[in-house]
Amino acid sequence: MTPIPQTARAVIIGGGISGCSVAYHLAKAGWTDIVLLERMSLTSGTTWHAAGLIGQLRGSANMTRLAKYSADLYVKLAAETGVETGMRQVGSISVALTQERHEELLRQATVARIFNVDVNEISPAEVKAMYPHLEVGDVVGAVHLPLDGQCDPANIAMALAKGARMRGAKIIERVKVTGVTEAATATGRRVTGVNWQMGEAQGHIAADVVINCGGMWGRDLAAGSGVTVPLHACEHFYLITEPIAGLGHLPVLRVPDECAYYKSDAGKMMIGAFEPKAKPWGMAGIREDFEFDTLPEDWDHFQPILEDAMHRMPLFQTAGIHTFFNGPESFTPDDRYYLGEAPELGGYWVAAGYNSVGIASSGGAGMALAHWITEGEAPFDLWEVDIRRAQPFQKNRRYLKERVSETLGLLYADHFPYRQMATARGVRRTPLHEHLKARGAVFGEVAGWERANWFAEPGQARAYQYSWQRQNWFDNQRAEHMAVRTGVGLFDMTSFGKIRVEGRDACRFLNHLCANEMDVAVGRIVYTQMLNARGGIESDLTVTRLSETAYLLVVPGATLQRDLAWLRRHLGEAFAVITDVTAAESVLCVMGPKARDLLMRVSPNDFSNAAHPFGTAREIEIGMGLARAHRVTYVGELGWELYVSSDQTAHVFEALEAAGTDLGLKLCGLHALDSCRIEKAYRHFGHDITDEDHVLEAGLGFAVRLKKPGFLGREAVLRKQEAGLDRRMVQFRLTDPAPLLFHNEAIVRDGRIVGPVTSGNYGHFLGGAIGLGYVPCRGETVQEVLDARYEIEVAGVRHAAIASLVPMYDPTSERVRL
Repeated sequence: MTPIPQTARAVIIGGGISGCSVAYHLAKAGWTDIVLLERMSLTSGTTWHAAGLIGQLRGSANMTRLAKYSADLYVKLAAETGVETGMRQVGSISVALTQERHEELLRQATVARIFNVDVNEISPAEVKAMYPHLEVGDVVGAVHLPLDGQCDPANIAMALAKGARMRGAKIIERVKVTGVTEAATATGRRVTGVNWQMGEAQGHIAADVVINCGGMWGRDLAAGSGVTVPLHACEHFYLITEPIAGLGHLPVLRVPDECAYYKSDAGKMMIGAFEPKAKPWGMAGIREDFEFDTLPEDWDHFQPILEDAMHRMPLFQTAGIHTFFNGPESFTPDDRYYLGEAPELGGYWVAAGYNSVGIASSGGAGMALAHWITEGEAPFDLWEVDIRRAQPFQKNRRYLKERVSETLGLLYADHFPYRQMATARGVRRTPLHEHLKARGAVFGEVAGWERANWFAEPGQARAYQYSWQRQNWFDNQRAEHMAVRTGVGLFDMTSFGKIRVEGRDACRFLNHLCANEMDVAVGRIVYTQMLNARGGIESDLTVTRLSETAYLLVVPGATLQRDLAWLRRHLGEAFAVITDVTAAESVLCVMGPKARDLLMRVSPNDFSNAAHPFGTAREIEIGMGLARAHRVTYVGELGWELYVSSDQTAHVFEALEAAGTDLGLKLCGLHALDSCRIEKAYRHFGHDITDEDHVLEAGLGFAVRLKKPGFLGREAVLRKQEAGLDRRMVQFRLTDPAPLLFHNEAIVRDGRIVGPVTSGNYGHFLGGAIGLGYVPCRGETVQEVLDARYEIEVAGVRHAAIASLVPMYDPTSERVRL
């Protein structure tokens, strides 16, 4: 047996494919002082019973990059380690049984072309030729990815483990981690190692880094250290037939409209399910001796899937059943896994919660996490799976049990734009929730916040009717959008993240982190970014100086935990306090050319340009209460954000509503906010700008003050300024008013795909779909970029587009200063 060391550079907890991949890649990066501890046997949790489907295509460039890396790695592992992995690139086929699903598949094919994944759009007849056992009479269309495949998951994990050992890592089974130790530092808590137990023996390993790869045990393990890892196990079912003569090696088949996947293996056929209403498991915890365990059969639950399979593939009517399997897998509230360093505890890293795509994802995830740990930064933007997106409340077990009953089925659900979660809703509500609900609000959810996305007219159904075409709220969005452009609209943006930074060193601290100047007059609002050492954008925010020693930072609600972690990580010895005050104040946005008229009716204060210029904040009287009025905008119109204490919010809303009746005041939702901001080419963090996107290439150089010495990222900005831009953020408008843009449509320049649309919406004032995206421009002038011929590919069809490097709506921003 391998002796358990007393020290290590990194301790990995969990010996499934995720932990083995992290060990392999850390060792490959040159870290030899690595220990992986597995409570039972390697692969004995979920890995051993995974289906082993290797699909390369994901919903974004970087997730596809990770999946492609996994596929490429698994092809090579056997030769490197001598462990056969069962990896076969048999390809995959996804079939559509409806026109809407076919639209989704065609859009996915466009995504594949953007990301250089081999893809073919094939007809039902071609599907039948490749998959003779399949009933294709009702198949509308399909896509084929020839380099997808399947593997033996346990052997992949064993090959990764052997590869790690070959480079010096220690992998020890039958050792349970009983706790992660920590110590206080100047910047907060930090891990110091782990305590372990093996039989009667106990001990401690001192370590710089601890990585939680505990799978469905990961949540409770993390909770012991005060770390939020919201995941919950569900039962996952599949069935394997007896051997079928002449079956051969068929492509992996997905029939998402029937919630099913199929694969041939060793002459047998497997069918697995991602049913819409799943069965959460393990609510009372997982017993100590759990190892290679299965769960009880549930034929009633699986029967609807099997009945569809008997029609779709008649061989299931006659083939004998070899295995009916039920095993647990962990799922997360948003159907995306967790990667990165926990914001609550320095040196505590997570790679868990894979939502049934752990085999296809773990190779790339292990590579990315190892790079992140050893180099101090992620290899590219990983916000989609970043652990910092998790909200503290989401570790609530009742919430998780309800939510994961839905997220299991999301893998094969229609991925309609604007699709909202149906379960575990209503956890975070603004003080105006019931007011807005009574006035027709249809809510969406972000970071647990219920937010009005659009307002139904009297008699209109207050629910989404999803489609890839214009949805049932399209005209509602237009009315709200045009009210903001021509009259006045009111948005409830209480979900903004709000952070107070205050203390003697607050100004110096923020001037180091923010690219714009923070030493401004009290009451001044500054739009800025926080950059990393590469000049990439870590945060997009406004900062308001409240006093000589206090600032208010306003960030998107979804990024609050990330932004708090970034601030605390860099605080060092600065004498300043960072406080989340999000719930203390509501934010009511009054926007449009009549915004001043409305505010003058409810407040005696002077809202003229001279008294209250753009980019300033001051306290005002409003109704019978008080608010702080910030003159800024995210819609490109005259307007104010009113910061109101939560106890006075309802009163202020009622005063505004009553005063706005004859002005045509319109309640507006987040869909209208987004369509207005994209007409103005305002960037959206997480889509248009990320930590991978250089601030100058994003077109945000106006918010950088290079004369200010010493801010983080300054040298990278100077280098880029000297070397020139490799790409530019461009705004596009389709000349045909019919097609819609969401994101990940292909930007086509002079007949060649050059990248994805990063975000899209409909420009109701401009009269067509609007998109943003980066265009390569190395060595080119601005005019050369604009003189090119542009199209946007939507579901395989290319549409002519007009390109602009300045906002197509109000390019000189005259309207915000009316």
